[in-house]
Amino acid sequence: MAASDSAQDQAAPYGGGSAGPKRVRIRHFQQAKRDGVKITGLTSYDHLTAGIFDRAGIDFLLVGDSAGNTVFGYDTTLPVTVDELIPLTRAVARGAKRALVIADLPFGSYETNPREAVHTAIRFMKETGAHAVKLEGGERSAEQIRHIVEAGIPVMAHIGFTPQSEHGLGGHVIQGRGDRGAAQLLRDARAVEEAGAFAVVLEMVPSEAARAVTEALTIPTISVGAGPHCDGQLLVWTDWAGLTTGRIPRFVKQYAQLAQTLEDAANAFREDVSSGEYPASEHEYE
Repeated sequence: MAASDSAQDQAAPYGGGSAGPKRVRIRHFQQAKRDGVKITGLTSYDHLTAGIFDRAGIDFLLVGDSAGNTVFGYDTTLPVTVDELIPLTRAVARGAKRALVIADLPFGSYETNPREAVHTAIRFMKETGAHAVKLEGGERSAEQIRHIVEAGIPVMAHIGFTPQSEHGLGGHVIQGRGDRGAAQLLRDARAVEEAGAFAVVLEMVPSEAARAVTEALTIPTISVGAGPHCDGQLLVWTDWAGLTTGRIPRFVKQYAQLAQTLEDAANAFREDVSSGEYPASEHEYE
C-alpha cells in the first residue's frame, strides 16, 4: 500500500468520500465505537446495488440469507444454500470499493461442528472476495466463531432473534425481554465477544436490553430493530427502499417507494407500446 493510501486508510473511519478510508476494515468498527461514530449497514445481493450503496458511504454490506425471501422467493431463510449465496456475494464484492462486505453463513452450513463452520467460511472467502462472515447464535455458536477467527477470518455474530431459528423460537418473537431474557442476551453477547467476533448484530430485542449489552461490550453492536442505543444500524435494503410489498417490520423506516415507482414505470411502458408512442418513428434513430 502506498504511503498516501495508508494515510487515507487511517483517516476518520466513516462518512464516505475523501473523509473516510479507501476500504473499511474491521479495525474501523472498533475505532467507531471508541469515538461514538454510528456504523451503517445495508443488505445487498447484486453488483448494481452494491455500487450504489458503496458510493453513498454505507460502511458495510451484508449479503444476507434474507436473499431467501428477497431474491429466491422462499417463505423463510432456511432453504438458502451456500451455493446460492456464493454468486450473490461475489457480485456484491465486485461492486463495493470501500464498504466491508460480509457473507452470511446459511442454515445448515456451520451448526454441526467447528470444522464444518471453518470449511464454509473458507469457501466464502476464497470464492467470493468477501472480507468477513456472519453467523447466528450466542453461546451455542461460540466454538464455531473461535475456530473461524483462529483461521484468520473475521466474524460478525448475530444474537437476539435469529431468523434461522424462528421455528425453535416460536416465530418472529422479540427476544431479551424481562430479567431472565436480558441476562441470557448478555451471556450470549459476552460469549461471542470472548470467542473473537469483531461485532455483533442484536435483532428484535428491547432497546434497554440492547443498551445494556452495548455498554458491557468492547466490540460494536449493530441494531436490527434493537433501538437507538447500539453502535450501528442494519436494514434489509428492499424493506428500507420500499421495494418489499405487504407487511414489513415495524422498526423499518422506508426512505423510498421503489415498488410503486417501478410499477408506474412498467405501466407507462406498456401504455406507450400499446399506443405506438414507443418506439418513435425510424428516422429518429438514423
